Amino acid sequence: MKNRNEIEERYKWDLSSYFANQEAWDVLYDEISNKMKAISNFEGRLNDKKAIFECLNFESEISKNLELLYVYAALIVKQEQSNPKSHERLNKISALLTDFSSLSSFVDVEISELSTELLIELQNDELHSNFKNYFYDIIRFKPHTLSKQEEKLLSMMDFGGGFSDNFDMFDDADLTFEGAKDKNGKIHEVNHSNYSLLMESSDRILRKNVMKNLNGAYGKFNNFLSSNYISNIKKNNFSCKARHYSSCLKASIFAEDASEKVYNTLIKQVNKNLNLLHEYLNLKKMHLGYDKLALYDLYVPVEPPKTKIDYDKAIDIIKSATSVLGEEYVNLIERAKQERWIDVMPNKDKDSGAFSWGAYLANPVVLLNYVGNTNSVFTLAHELGHCMHTYYSNHNQSYQDAGYTIFVAEVASTVNESLLLQYLLGKATTKEEKIFYLDYFLSNVRATIFRQTMFSEFEQFAHAQYEKNLPLSKEVLNNFYYSLNEKYFSKDIELIDEIQFEWSRIPHFYSSFYVYKYATGLISALAIANNLLTRGEDYAKKYIKFLSSGSTLPPLELLKVAEIDLEDEKTFNNAFSFIESMIEEWKKLI
Repeated sequence: MKNRNEIEERYKWDLSSYFANQEAWDVLYDEISNKMKAISNFEGRLNDKKAIFECLNFESEISKNLELLYVYAALIVKQEQSNPKSHERLNKISALLTDFSSLSSFVDVEISELSTELLIELQNDELHSNFKNYFYDIIRFKPHTLSKQEEKLLSMMDFGGGFSDNFDMFDDADLTFEGAKDKNGKIHEVNHSNYSLLMESSDRILRKNVMKNLNGAYGKFNNFLSSNYISNIKKNNFSCKARHYSSCLKASIFAEDASEKVYNTLIKQVNKNLNLLHEYLNLKKMHLGYDKLALYDLYVPVEPPKTKIDYDKAIDIIKSATSVLGEEYVNLIERAKQERWIDVMPNKDKDSGAFSWGAYLANPVVLLNYVGNTNSVFTLAHELGHCMHTYYSNHNQSYQDAGYTIFVAEVASTVNESLLLQYLLGKATTKEEKIFYLDYFLSNVRATIFRQTMFSEFEQFAHAQYEKNLPLSKEVLNNFYYSLNEKYFSKDIELIDEIQFEWSRIPHFYSSFYVYKYATGLISALAIANNLLTRGEDYAKKYIKFLSSGSTLPPLELLKVAEIDLEDEKTFNNAFSFIESMIEEWKKLI
């Protein structure tokens, strides 16, 4: 793998919209470090409108700049994890964030102590409408807001995120994988960046060895990873108990103003429709010509493309696929390429996987590990969906309202993927191509709806075990995860022993009750993509309005802007009906 200095400049992100250089970062750091202390001048004075709004405006200004400093420092670490200077910078700004969190912890507490009548009056103040949702949340969170001293103590617990940091450092910088043998005995390097490519290999022996070696590597550290994750659950449980929530799931859902009904309906509907997953896997087995399908066969395309797709071509394809969203949207994708918002190629010590991120005062950015396969193109489309969502929200909302919740975060990304899939399927000219894209779509459904719901069942179980004072150990976690694989993939699928450790390599488990939103995101996206393709410009305007709305409404209400109702079981039924139609289309091609 290349070192970062060997990557062409046009494939590296340009972070100059954040800071021109390290010196500029240092200047702002020093300025904010000195300026932020003035927040203390408001303590004990938040009992009249003028002081309240002056304080909130000051806090927002400091927070915007702290965000800029932090995101930049974190991005520099992500691009090359082994650079100690980058970690020093990140640790420095992390400490400053903790200091400001502690200094400003009195703000929400003092304001929450005001009468509900006054809070409603502040919420409806037209001159300060950018704080409308702030006061909405203050009122909503009143039962879960602690005393000033208690809030200050909690704000000082910056080590709470350490379990996630432990995993990230271990996963990206320390963990190595044993090379995997192919059918000819040749050994292939296994790493995060090439895992998906190796799992698409036509060599079944190689695929099996890659999956066993990758998951087995985590199994070698099962004690550490189990202890680290269980400690994260304990931290979550402490936080939710301290704030008077009855469970971590309820705390997570309440925090986003979402609905436990959606969570439970998802699990119920997915379990009800597991037969569709099994039908798809049976079709795949038949097409591959195997007597029995194995877990390591799930990632291989039924008819892999013979040529790789270079990055420039991938951008052009995505622009064509999303053209239904209008000229502005397409131009923004081109701008992201030309202005280098995207860090494209893998390099040594780069963060594995892909993500989109950004600070309010700068351009959103995308990190990829692009290798030119079909999955890389879809990942690019996915992350550009996030990127466009962030761009539209930041350019249409105040800082206070721009940050959309995680609940809706996966919608824009999967809309892009859905549009890309249907574009490529429509362009397919042969039966083989059509089956390839049908398999790709159904494989994505497997990974995003079924697999993420399986993950959701796992973390619901893990948290419930601790909350109910039931045993929670590496054996309990491993055994339950293995049993979920048996249920979801049926006894017709050959499992491997090492799959019991797979849970311990999922970074999203350190952001509890996050993964189910991938599933609800795709279910929403299937409906949105269908509306975009059948209703055209009028519906596209509604969708762009959704992208531009930030957090101005609760997430379920935001989705209704795009005519999606996740509390209605019909939304789930329609999604599974569409999935079934894709299975039937494949059957017709046999």
